[in-house]
Amino acid sequence: MWERIRVIIVKEFRQALREPRMRIVLFVPPILQLILFGFAVSLDVSNARIAWMDLDKTPESADLRAALDASPTFVVAGAAETEEAVRALLDRGDVMAVVRVGPGFAKAVKRGSTATVQVLVEGSNSNTASLVANYANQVVARFAGRSLQEQQRRRQVAFTLAAGGPVKMTLPALDVRQRVWFNPDLRSRNYFVPGVLVNIVGLVTVMLTAMGIVREKEIGTMEQLLVTPIRPLELMLGKTLPFAVMGMLQVSLMTVLALLVFRVPFRGSFTVLMGCAALFLLTTLGAGLFISTISHTQQQAMMTFFFIFMPMFLLSGFAFPINSMPLAVQWITYLNPLRYFMEIIRGIFLRGTGPAIFWPQILALAVFGAVILSASALRFHKKLD
Repeated sequence: MWERIRVIIVKEFRQALREPRMRIVLFVPPILQLILFGFAVSLDVSNARIAWMDLDKTPESADLRAALDASPTFVVAGAAETEEAVRALLDRGDVMAVVRVGPGFAKAVKRGSTATVQVLVEGSNSNTASLVANYANQVVARFAGRSLQEQQRRRQVAFTLAAGGPVKMTLPALDVRQRVWFNPDLRSRNYFVPGVLVNIVGLVTVMLTAMGIVREKEIGTMEQLLVTPIRPLELMLGKTLPFAVMGMLQVSLMTVLALLVFRVPFRGSFTVLMGCAALFLLTTLGAGLFISTISHTQQQAMMTFFFIFMPMFLLSGFAFPINSMPLAVQWITYLNPLRYFMEIIRGIFLRGTGPAIFWPQILALAVFGAVILSASALRFHKKLD
């Protein structure tokens, strides 16, 4: 039995690696996708173009603009003098926001009363708009804090002069100290790159398994295999094990790229990562095997693959937090193996957690892998019979 399986495995490796196009498909697209996604998919906002509208024209308003200029988040790309100019800048998408200072701003600051600053944000992209608005509010809040400290200093000087001697003034203060765990620099790349690894490994292994078996049907070699002494189980193992090996190699390769190219922290165990990846590959190989049993051509296999994989990708928690989805959709995500491996790999990379923490996800992957692969193998066996 194992000799026949070994022959099939050797044949699959030779067939996959002797074609230059297949060698390129196995390694180049995953690497390019990881690099492109790693650099392109980011929620960080930097060098956001904003416009400045100053209806007060005072040193105080100029100080606020200087604070915006000094922020690494914003680039003051222009000024608007009228409401029509503001509307035109936002309509054309020339800027992401407009900071508007109304008349009387300096007088309100000097009196210590409420001074109004309006931030008009282009909200087509709600996530980016929220980040830009929050960053702008932080800059304005820091400016307000400095203005308040300056006013308090002046009052202390006035009280000292009036009293003819030093006057101690006790002012209430709140010292807020923020500490971010696991991702201190708040780099969204650290969050997305491990997720990209999950999606690419799932995509490649499902597609290669399905296409490799369907290709045998198209070129007519499946019938030749069926007349040999090879049993259906041996043929299935010989067909899927090479793609399992390729999947593990891709996990290793892309982990190295994540560490060297994107400097993503890796705080967990590489052995645990590979073990969980092996459980995940049971699911993807089973899905590819199932697709091969319901497809007669490679085109059908490709269409079926995208029909199955795209919902899994969208509901994996890669880009959209699962707890922000409608409750009914959240329940559906429990049927998605990508969700569990996504949680595991991000925990290994960023938090350094182990099986003691994410054993429920490991158990879910093992159950899904066993069920999907077994059901697909039974269908594969029946189709061959």
